[in-house]
Amino acid sequence: MLDTVITSLPTWINTGTRIVIALLILLVSFKIINAVARRIEKKLLSVEKMDKTLTKTLAYIAKIALKVIIVISLVGYLGIDTSGLAAFVAALGVSVGLAVNGALSNLAGGALLLVTRPFKIGDYISAQGFEGTVEEIRIVNTKIVTVDNKVVNLPNGALSSGSIVNYSEKDIRRVDHVFSVGGNDPEKVKEVILAVCAGCEKVLQDPAPFARVSDYGAGNGVKVTLRAWTESANYWDVYFDLLEKVNAAFDANGITIPFNRLDVHVKN
Repeated sequence: MLDTVITSLPTWINTGTRIVIALLILLVSFKIINAVARRIEKKLLSVEKMDKTLTKTLAYIAKIALKVIIVISLVGYLGIDTSGLAAFVAALGVSVGLAVNGALSNLAGGALLLVTRPFKIGDYISAQGFEGTVEEIRIVNTKIVTVDNKVVNLPNGALSSGSIVNYSEKDIRRVDHVFSVGGNDPEKVKEVILAVCAGCEKVLQDPAPFARVSDYGAGNGVKVTLRAWTESANYWDVYFDLLEKVNAAFDANGITIPFNRLDVHVKN
């Protein structure tokens, strides 16, 4: 028994040494890959014309691919037959594929999003019942940040097959408001609204603002619709500015806003 142990000792030492070396190479190479990937990604993102979405996605895929190559190489270095390992990985892939059918659809959806490009990093989108700014497009999911700073991860499978509203793709957007006014001259109301638009720096004059009577309200009131264009980045500023400034202009010009009134008759 002792003779057998002594005889096998060099083999064990050799195998143990190989395992230790393989683990060290694994740890060092993974750290190098992560550091180099971060540096290259940062350098590419600093280039103005470089697409951030494609850069981040390709960097992530390349990093994973390099790590897989390192692992396979170390398996061969340890003397394990990689051909059997390949067959095992193939069989495991089929089993996992059947078990994670949804994940594979998300993977295909991610590839489709990169090809069709309905949005890119930094765009403000609405999809799957959520709205937010696209922060990262990953292989199986897309991360967006809502206006109240919540992080939402949307599966790429549902995202690629569903409706997506991209608010950032076009340079300008239209702001719509409907104002209810009382028994006032509609022409004067339109004149006051358009004067407010002309005095608002962020409202574009081409296309020109539009103000017309669009409906009749309760009693003797009417509804005037305002449509004004602005740059997409200024949308919410213009949205609230127009509400505040039009209200102030109505007060200054004696334009009243009709409110619901309830008459109560008391019987003895």
